[in-house]
Amino acid sequence: WAADYHAGLRERPVRAQTAPGDIAAQVADSPPELAEPFERVFADFARIVPPGMTHWQHPSFFAYFPSNAAPEAIIAEQLAGAMAAQGMLWQTSPALTELETRMTDWLRQAVGLPEGFAGVLQDTASMATLCAVLCMRERALDGRGNREGLAGRPAVRIYASGQTHSSIDKACWISGIGQENLVKIASSPVHPWPVDVNAMAEAIRADRAAGRLPAGIIACVGGTSIGACDDISALVSLAREEGLYLHVDAAWAGSAMICPEFRSLWKGVEGADSVVFNPHKWLGVPMECSAHFVRDPDNLVSTLAIQPEYLRTHGRDGLINYSEWSVTLGRRFRALKLWFLLRAYGLEGLRERLRKHVRWSQSLAARIAATPGFEVVTEPVLSLFSFRFAPGGIEDLDALNLALLAAINDDGRTYLTQTRVGEGIAIRFQVGPFESTEADVQGAFDTVLEISAGLMAGRGA
Repeated sequence: WAADYHAGLRERPVRAQTAPGDIAAQVADSPPELAEPFERVFADFARIVPPGMTHWQHPSFFAYFPSNAAPEAIIAEQLAGAMAAQGMLWQTSPALTELETRMTDWLRQAVGLPEGFAGVLQDTASMATLCAVLCMRERALDGRGNREGLAGRPAVRIYASGQTHSSIDKACWISGIGQENLVKIASSPVHPWPVDVNAMAEAIRADRAAGRLPAGIIACVGGTSIGACDDISALVSLAREEGLYLHVDAAWAGSAMICPEFRSLWKGVEGADSVVFNPHKWLGVPMECSAHFVRDPDNLVSTLAIQPEYLRTHGRDGLINYSEWSVTLGRRFRALKLWFLLRAYGLEGLRERLRKHVRWSQSLAARIAATPGFEVVTEPVLSLFSFRFAPGGIEDLDALNLALLAAINDDGRTYLTQTRVGEGIAIRFQVGPFESTEADVQGAFDTVLEISAGLMAGRGA
């Protein structure tokens, strides 16, 4: 079924064409008292579920960022599910732990991080970022936050650009630092929109003078909205000067660093305290598989490890227990699908895919810029750019572009999302599906042109 599903994706609409409640209406209100034949269960799955899915593996999925699932990695996921291991300790599954250690080191080498960085596979970048924020907090408080809480202490402050992902905000909520203590600094208005490092330095010094406690900086490489990339070298220098922890969020763009020519986007990353990127986005590993690298594992373990007697491994000192590197105790066998993927394609096979995506994105952006009535709003960063439909004589371009986007997504042939750039709405376009072709990319804009013409005809324009 999985092979047939992937082979037939072009025949399906990209986004689910169901209305709210359509799927639930086909599922019984109460659980069955007696067993049902499995053939019936599977038949209901095939009938009910796929029509209610937005198909992230579709070659014309150009919304958000990709969440790819290469066939070989899918097989690894099935095998991991069959063994159903819980890898909280080395002894609960030695192969799980040791393969994770080796695979994170493969990734470290693949993206050019230096020796000395150690890796762990988190579920998502959101979890890695939360771990980083907790490390910032504990290092700033000399480890007292976990023991004593934050009440009565100076406000702990985290600094980031306004282009960072909303998971940074949520990490500040969950860590007890609070939204108001996440200080967002404006970015430069020019490509690739790095944060204003001088303004950040001034904010840090002003906070110290006011009795607050600066703890860390979160740098952005390939931000979700428009691909913004901070000047990592400058932020490394600032973090060292101020004694702050620096975390680099490269959730999407980090995968592209397997191509040496793209590494200028995170020049200086070797000076960071931690880095995260998601192989489950662009590389082809199914969800969930987020590579979290740290320069000092002891800082991470001292922040997160807890050892009741039932988790102690007497006589096994020096082993890695990855539950001590993460918030959650339970851990899936994530490394298996990474091992299968890297061996099945090789780094060069993966590089070629990513290079094509970047090339196709640049080509499409050039075509859009040359098309009357359209404009490129932000130039490509890797394979992500944004554009706007801007025919003459239209007063409310935001409303027009939102109407166009809704019509595109209702049509089903492709799937796009919007963002806000400055004061205006723009349409994001990112090339990343594992099986996309250049024809899929160009065909998506053909669809946009067709639908925009129909929209204007309906307005009598």
